[in-house]
Amino acid sequence: MIGAKLGHFLDAPLSPTLKRIRIHPNIFTIAGFIITAIAALAIPYNIKLGGLLILIGSLFDMLDGISARVNNKVTKFGAFLDSVLDRYADAFLFLSIAWYLASKGEHNGAFLSLGTLVGAFLISYARARAEGLGQECKTGIMERPERIILLIFALLTGWFVPVLLVMFVLTHVTVLQRIYHVWKKMR
Repeated sequence: MIGAKLGHFLDAPLSPTLKRIRIHPNIFTIAGFIITAIAALAIPYNIKLGGLLILIGSLFDMLDGISARVNNKVTKFGAFLDSVLDRYADAFLFLSIAWYLASKGEHNGAFLSLGTLVGAFLISYARARAEGLGQECKTGIMERPERIILLIFALLTGWFVPVLLVMFVLTHVTVLQRIYHVWKKMR
């Protein structure tokens, strides 16, 4: 939803800088993933640091696409690598939050974190499967940018359970939206 609305709004302001830097887009992808993995390791010990690291990792994750477009380095492999590393990053983050919450005795929150992870994976799977069948499927209210923003908010405020409850519901609503979208297109 955010990606569809804001799209490439940072392309123009960052283009001159990224043309000069000339770092391969895959380096931004990998750097963002590593920073996010470090965030997942930090979360059980320092939730605010984890939130800040996710924010930094997300900035690198944004730069990969902008760099690829600006420097004419858009490749199918780059898109594939980004998607796979995003799934790993999601898994690390939601598992880390579940671990943190379980260690605090907040088992409902841990369950919500794991349930949201399942929903996040199903959102990606629904899109990939639809595209494999020749149907575009970018619909839904809780795509990755929304999840990352809400995760950062939860980590910086400590409001895990309410935020995870919203994410849990909306990730699964998004899966249903995608199922309905593909069903409608293929009728």
